[in-house]
Amino acid sequence: MTGRDGSDWEATNYRTHTLGEVRDAGAQMIGHEVTVAGYAEAVRGRGAICFLMLRDGTGHLQAFLKKDNMNEETFATIQGASRESTIQVTGTVAQKRPPKVAEGEPNPPAEFEINVTDGQVLAMSQTPLPVGVVDDVHVGLDTRLDNRHLDLRRQHVNAMFQLRSKVLQYGREHLISEGFMEMNSPKIIASASEGGTNLFPIKYFETDAYLSQSPQLYKQLAVLGGLERVFEIGPAFRAEKHDTYRHLNEFISFDIEGAWMNDEDVMCVQERMIHHIWSQVNANDQNLIDMINEYKESQNEEKVAVEVPSLPFPRISYCEAIDIVKAGGGEIEWGDDIESHHCDLIAAKYPGFHFLPKWPMSMKPFYIFHDENEKGNTGGQLSRGFDLNYGRDEMTSGGQREHRVEVLEQNLRNMDLDPLDFTFYTDGFRYGAPPHAGWGLGVARLLMVLTGAGNVREVVLFPRDRSRVTP
Repeated sequence: MTGRDGSDWEATNYRTHTLGEVRDAGAQMIGHEVTVAGYAEAVRGRGAICFLMLRDGTGHLQAFLKKDNMNEETFATIQGASRESTIQVTGTVAQKRPPKVAEGEPNPPAEFEINVTDGQVLAMSQTPLPVGVVDDVHVGLDTRLDNRHLDLRRQHVNAMFQLRSKVLQYGREHLISEGFMEMNSPKIIASASEGGTNLFPIKYFETDAYLSQSPQLYKQLAVLGGLERVFEIGPAFRAEKHDTYRHLNEFISFDIEGAWMNDEDVMCVQERMIHHIWSQVNANDQNLIDMINEYKESQNEEKVAVEVPSLPFPRISYCEAIDIVKAGGGEIEWGDDIESHHCDLIAAKYPGFHFLPKWPMSMKPFYIFHDENEKGNTGGQLSRGFDLNYGRDEMTSGGQREHRVEVLEQNLRNMDLDPLDFTFYTDGFRYGAPPHAGWGLGVARLLMVLTGAGNVREVVLFPRDRSRVTP
C-alpha cells in the first residue's frame, strides 16, 4: 500500500488497503476484493440498503451494503452504528453510478465504492460527540483541546499535524546535509541554563533539580568536545506566566551549535534551512495546505500560500530597528527591548522573515560573545546576539557564544550569578575553546506561519500552558 505522502504502507490484520489507495487506484481496483477500516463519517439508508461513508488517515470512501448480500445481523449492526464508530468491511471495488448531467455538459470524474459482503463494528462511538468532526459548528479552542483525540479527526486539523511532521523531517534533513549531527541533551538539570528564575523545580531523588530551559549549555559542551556541528529537536520548559497566542510553558525547538562559526555563519544556516523547508512543502505537500485552506474558506478566513522566501533574509541591526521604530512614531530609546507593538512598525517595512542582529550586551544571556570595539549609537556595548522575526513575531534567539572563560565568569558576575554554580559549564572552556555559534527556533511558530494559525495551541498536539496539564 502507498500512503498519501508516497511512503509504503504494509497490509495489516485489519485491512488490506487504505481508503486512499482504493480511491486513487480507481479503475485498476474494480473487481478486486479488499478489506478496509475507518471511522463512520456518515451512515445513511433504511430497510435493505445502507450507504456507509468511511474515513481513515488517507481519505474517504463510500461502502455500499445490501442486506441480501451479507449476514443480516452484521448488516443491521453496521446500519445502526453511530457516527465515528470504527468499522471494518470486506467487499469488491466497483465504480459508482455517475450522476445525470445535462446534455452537453462534461461527465464528472469517475468515483469508486466498495460493495460489502462482510464486516464488523470494531468499536461503537458514544453519542453525542463532545466535538463535531464534520459538522460546521463552532467549538471553542478549550473544548477542542479537552477532546483533542476527536479534534484531530477534523481534516484541516489532521493536516496541520501531518505538516508539522514534514517540517521536522525537512529541517532535520537539511541540517544533516550541512554536516550537523543529532544529539540529545538532559532535561533534568542542576541549575539555570540561561540565568533568571523562570524554572520548574523538581525533586530528583534527594536532590533539588529543575526542568531544562534550553539545551544551550550542553550543545556548547558537545562542540567543545569535538562534535563540531550538532543539532537537537527537543522540548524546553519555561516557568513564565505568559498567557498569549504565541507562548507556551513547554515547547519544541530546533537547536544548533557549530564550531568555528560566528553569528552571521549560523544565520546563514538558518535561512537556508527555512528556505529548504518551504521549498519542500511547496513541492510535496500542497494537498495538506489545500485541506487547511478548504476549512479557512468555509469560515471566511484568509487562505494561506506557501511562498518560498528569497535569500538572504534582510538583516536589520538593533540600532537600525530603533531608528525605524522612532521614524514610525514609536516611543523607544537605545537599550529598550523591542516589543510587539514596536515590531509592528518594523513589520510594515519587512513583513516576512528578517533578522535583528547585534543587540546590546546588557539584554542578552551571559554566554553571548561581544567584541569590545563594537559600540552602539550611544556608546553601549553591542553583542553578537540576534533574533529572527516573521512580521511582528519572534521566531529565533541565537548568536555567537563567548569562548573566553575569564569573560564568561565576568559576564555571570555582571548578571548577579555566582560562577561557582556554573563550573560544570565554565570548566569546559579552560582547555581551549573554539569560537562557536548557534540558535534555537520554535517549531510551533514556524507552523503558525505555514498554516496561518492564530494561536500556537492550534499547532501543538497537547499544549502545556499556565492552566493546562491534561490531556
